[in-house]
Amino acid sequence: MHHRPVLARAHNKVSQGVVVKAQNPPAWPLPVSVAPDALSGIQADFSQEWRRVVDAAGKGELTPLSDRRFGSAAWAGSPQHLLMAHLYLLSARALSRMVDAVDATEPLRERLRFSVMQWVDAMAPSNFLAFNPDAQQKLVESSGEVLRNGIDNLMRDLKRGRIQQSDETRFEVGVNVAVTPGGVVYENDLLQLIQYTPATSTVHARPLLIVPPCINKFYILDLQPENSFVRHAVEAGHTVFLVSWRNPLASDTDGIDQATWDDYIERGVLQAIAVVRDISAQDQINTLGFCVGGTMLGAALALAAARGEQPSASLTLLTTMLDFRETGILDVFVDENHAALRDQQLGAGGLMSALELANTFAFLRPNELVWNYVVGNYLKGETPPPFDLLYWNADSTNLPGPFFAWYFRNTYLENNLKVPGRVKTCGVPLDLTQLDMPAYLFGSREDHIVPWISAYATTALLRGQARFVLGAAGHVAGVINPPAKNKRSYWARDSDARLPGDPHAWLAGAQEHAGSWWPDWADWLSGHAGPKVKKKARLGNARYPVTEPAPGRYVRVRAV
Repeated sequence: MHHRPVLARAHNKVSQGVVVKAQNPPAWPLPVSVAPDALSGIQADFSQEWRRVVDAAGKGELTPLSDRRFGSAAWAGSPQHLLMAHLYLLSARALSRMVDAVDATEPLRERLRFSVMQWVDAMAPSNFLAFNPDAQQKLVESSGEVLRNGIDNLMRDLKRGRIQQSDETRFEVGVNVAVTPGGVVYENDLLQLIQYTPATSTVHARPLLIVPPCINKFYILDLQPENSFVRHAVEAGHTVFLVSWRNPLASDTDGIDQATWDDYIERGVLQAIAVVRDISAQDQINTLGFCVGGTMLGAALALAAARGEQPSASLTLLTTMLDFRETGILDVFVDENHAALRDQQLGAGGLMSALELANTFAFLRPNELVWNYVVGNYLKGETPPPFDLLYWNADSTNLPGPFFAWYFRNTYLENNLKVPGRVKTCGVPLDLTQLDMPAYLFGSREDHIVPWISAYATTALLRGQARFVLGAAGHVAGVINPPAKNKRSYWARDSDARLPGDPHAWLAGAQEHAGSWWPDWADWLSGHAGPKVKKKARLGNARYPVTEPAPGRYVRVRAV
């Protein structure tokens, strides 16, 4: 009760001191890579805006900020904290302009921009208890309890090596995530193959095989019943099979850490296709790949085509790159030195750490996926709310080193897959232009991992008739958009007969549709799924019987 007057007096003194000291901006050293005239213009604008902000603060006329880090009533009601936030954002904008003015190649400028903004985001005053009025208020109101909770949260996260983003006690694989009924009908050292129980009395004769990325667990496509893509496909009358990739551990002794790209294509994707064809007694099946899974699926089908086989009647690729010319923000990590280091570290064996991969992706969006939780978990002593998508995001997988090293060099660095015959898989030159099946290609407009223009670039590689659909939101949220939510939108063309080479020209001629893209895909897939037949009485067959219920063992193994 007696803390508030003391804090108010202290705040007034600090506020007056801050305004006085802020009257003149600090002197800047001259960055040698920025032209002096460009720097002079940036500094002149910075100084002018600095004085304007400080003058407004002295008159009590600073406006509240829309930036959610500083948008609360506590920030708006504290003049010294609001001034600090304004000056921080002003400095961040100036640094961004300086990076833009650096005399360097665009790849180097992008790396500099990424590095500078990592530092800028980390230095936000909201990330520090001394400068965050929200956290200070909670500290006082709880008589210090939130500080103890925050330290407990920090020690817990240090022990596990990652920041908790969701209340993980509220989810369990096979209990309330990954619960679509089915059974494991095949497994080897790389994967388990799940067949899902039909939800309709009749099903399309041609089944669907889903190949998710091996860098993540498959259940992003089977979260909870209300947002499960797998369940949606099953309820649309499809017999659905799905690959559950193994999560290799350092304690494994069977040589999984030496698995290669060839292994994942031959004994992974192509083996899954063979089993699905056997169980369904169909010469051709429908296939779907998501992200890295789509890249692997495209390569596997190109390998099959080179061998004179066409096992896929249709191909769906979700946020997938086959042409790696435009890799977005991930390009800051790609160069020959990095590839050579990975070749040396992992080319002959070992594991690419799930923790390293997860942290890399988190720092692509640090304010949302790192500092937001630093503030909530540690400064405010909170437990993050349960969120199935972020629970899945924390359940990442290790990768065999040789596979990762090959993939990094041949896709991101050298972009070899798109050039016919340049790269061999299982000793056979690959040519993606030989894929002539109908294709449904989906990109997400705000995707920072697979830029939508790169997803669109696949239209120039495939020979078959392609339909391209662009969804709102990002890499995952754009894909996982169930119809019942009636959220977001997607863009498509009424006719896909002639897709322009320019993705922006395609978008200019596309129509926006409210809601989920899933029904559009389901309608398209039904045209390639064959006639309806009576569902089978049991899963699998005599050669490939069910060995355990879905979701299987492999998906339950945690790396971190």
